[in-house]
Amino acid sequence: MLLDEDPGTLIHHTIGNFNIHPDKQAITRINDSLSTLQQSRDLRIREAESAMRKLSRHLNSLSTQHEEAVAVHDSGKHAAEIVELDTKKFRIAKAASELEIESERLDSELEMLKERLVDLESQGLEGDETTRREREADDATILRLKIFRSLGVDIEPDEAGNFNRAVIRNSRKGDVHVVNIDPKFSRFFYANYFWSTMQG
Repeated sequence: MLLDEDPGTLIHHTIGNFNIHPDKQAITRINDSLSTLQQSRDLRIREAESAMRKLSRHLNSLSTQHEEAVAVHDSGKHAAEIVELDTKKFRIAKAASELEIESERLDSELEMLKERLVDLESQGLEGDETTRREREADDATILRLKIFRSLGVDIEPDEAGNFNRAVIRNSRKGDVHVVNIDPKFSRFFYANYFWSTMQG
């Protein structure tokens, strides 16, 4: 029977059954993803800067061609070429502007990721204090519910998450008792009532 075993041994086995290996693997995957994302963003920024330099050279080349066209061709042809060059210039300037905006967005996103990484590293594998407390409270609640269930008592929460109803099963007699837990009665009262119902 469960109560015949040493509580210290039960607690030790229970703690041993908590598996944090997947959490460690998840943190490792997150760090790897952040590193890969950082490298990808650096590469995209370098490519954007290279494209901007290429576009700038192309713009200078077109400007030179434009100047030569102005010197050589007649005014009618020159006007048509000016329109064409202006169109190209507008497209190039627009592309350069879009690349610059994208570069700024990537820089901003990179800074946010760096801050997030610093937060994650400062929290460690266990998370921040609030997360640790919530996890410990959840673990304690789960352990209590498992112990109750092993004794034949199911504690049921209401819609707000408060445990205010118990179903007690007496396997020897085949009885089932449903108890609504009222806060005006003490825990000691309910403990004695549950025990006597299970033993009765």
